[in-house]
Formats: sequence, structure tokens, C-alpha cells
Amino acid sequence: MERILIIGASGQIGSELTLKLRELYGHENVFATDVKDAPPDIKEKGPFQLLDVMDDKHLIHFVIRHKITQIYHLAAVLSGNAEKLPVQAWHINMDSLMNILEVAKLVEEVKKVFWPSSIAVFGATTPRQMTPQITLMEPSTVYGVSKLAGERWCEYYYKRYGVDIRSLRYPGLISHKTEPGGGTTDWAVEIYYEAVKKKQYTSFVNADTIMPMMFMDDAIKATISLMEAGRSSLTTHSAYNISGLNLSPAMVAEDIKRYIPDFSIEYLPDFRQHIADTWPQSVDDSDFRHDIGWQPAFALPDITDVMIDEIRKKIRTSLT
Repeated sequence: MERILIIGASGQIGSELTLKLRELYGHENVFATDVKDAPPDIKEKGPFQLLDVMDDKHLIHFVIRHKITQIYHLAAVLSGNAEKLPVQAWHINMDSLMNILEVAKLVEEVKKVFWPSSIAVFGATTPRQMTPQITLMEPSTVYGVSKLAGERWCEYYYKRYGVDIRSLRYPGLISHKTEPGGGTTDWAVEIYYEAVKKKQYTSFVNADTIMPMMFMDDAIKATISLMEAGRSSLTTHSAYNISGLNLSPAMVAEDIKRYIPDFSIEYLPDFRQHIADTWPQSVDDSDFRHDIGWQPAFALPDITDVMIDEIRKKIRTSLT
């Protein structure tokens, strides 16, 4: 029986991944943890505990005590916020990963680890169209640098110690469940919230800034598919490229007008525009598609349908 630890269960990915894993493996077998309080559906439907991944002694005791077999390490300081406190962000992102890798190496019961990478590993010298799985990688942000370093550590621990750690280079993730968390791709979530609330949005990147994106349901499906795959079928032990669709603010704004015809958008790029300009406009995920049989399900109209409907429900609930 699998017993799963999720670190960062209150975040954008964790809050939805936790619920899906509990459906699959049983509510009592998925242990949600974070340094902050969790949403009610996380706390009420299974075990939740405050846990700081930076506390290596507490972490290893938790893993041993609860007989954990899989770890999903999702906690991180994202790109936009990381640029404000680069040394602190590096410390949190890297030391937390090293703690997880050491626990997986030392505790025999831990069979698999998931750790998310990002398209932030790429930089201005990387091909921006259909970015290859293996290519030049010179990230320009502390977030990207930490993710690239993390990928190399993951492959090192796999080759040196046999730690089965799996990873995806997530694009921007679009979800209605949690508010944006300081990432360069967060415009793709903010735009829907502001459209519903105010019928107006000010984008921090230009109208034609195309970036790889993915709906959260697809990201969750891909993550679990990767973790459930047989080890022998995997050809990448650092992080796989993964792709959903490629969007700009202008494209999303136009689709939103199907629901909100008088929606307006203006563009006031900030420092995140410079980050976005160094990231891919599309990525080649053929390795992941071949190894896992990956195929995204959500196109832009599907995403807009769900986002507008769910955000409207969320706002109505908050007013009652």
C-alpha cells in the first residue's frame, strides 16, 4: 500500500494534487503538509500537518513514523517573488530539495519522489520555438538557476544512489482553485479573476507575449501518470519537457469576451516581461509523449469555460 507525503499541499499544485491522490490511494494514505494552513477540503478529508521541509530532522522523523513510500515535494519560491529576495529564494529552493533527496537516499521505504522543474531552466540563448529536451540552458533568474541546479542534483542522486526521482518542466499552470503565487506566468490566472470581478485587467506582459501554458487538470494527470509509470520506461531522470498550449494575453482576452463582451485589457509590462522574453514560446515534449503516452485534453475554450464558471461560483460563495 502506498503512503504518500505531499509537501506544499496548500499551494497551487498541491491543493489539487492532494485531492486527486486521495481519490486514487485513499484519504488516510495521503499526508498533506505545509508551513501554512490548508484549505478546508484538504484538512477535512485526510491527514494534514504543519511541516517545514527545511527542518531535516523533523522531516525524516515524519517520513519514518508514517511509513511514507512516495514524496511529492512542491514547495518553492516562484520566479517573480524569487527575484525580490534571490539569496533567500535560492536557500529555500535548494536546501529543501537536498533535504528530500537525502531522506529518499536514507529511508529504504521511500521508493519514489516527485519534484517539479520549470521552463524557467531555459534562457535567452535557448531556442524559443519547440525548445528541445536537451539543449543549451542558461537561465537568467534565481528561480531558473535553482531549478536547473535541482535537475542536475536529481540526476546525480539517481545515478549515484539509485534514488527514483521524477520531474516535469512545468509551463505556466492555469487553475481557479488558488490565487496566483508570484510567478511570471500568473497573468494567465489573474486575467480570469479580474475579468469576472472587474471586467478589466492590466497585464504585466505585452499583448503578444506567447508562453507555454497548461490547465491544472492536465498537469495533475501528467504528474500522476509519470509517477505511476514503470521505472524501465523512463528515459529522462532529470526533468521531462511537457507542453499543453501556447498562449498570449491577447489570445486569452479575446476568448474571455465570449462570456464578458465588454471585458477590456491594457498592458503595462514590469520586470516579469524581461523574464518572459527569455523563456520558450513552445517546447518539444515528444520524449514525454513517447515514454508516458502523454496527450493534453484542454484547449483554450475548454479552459475559459471552466475558469469563468468556477470563479463566478467562488465569488458567489464568498458573498453568502
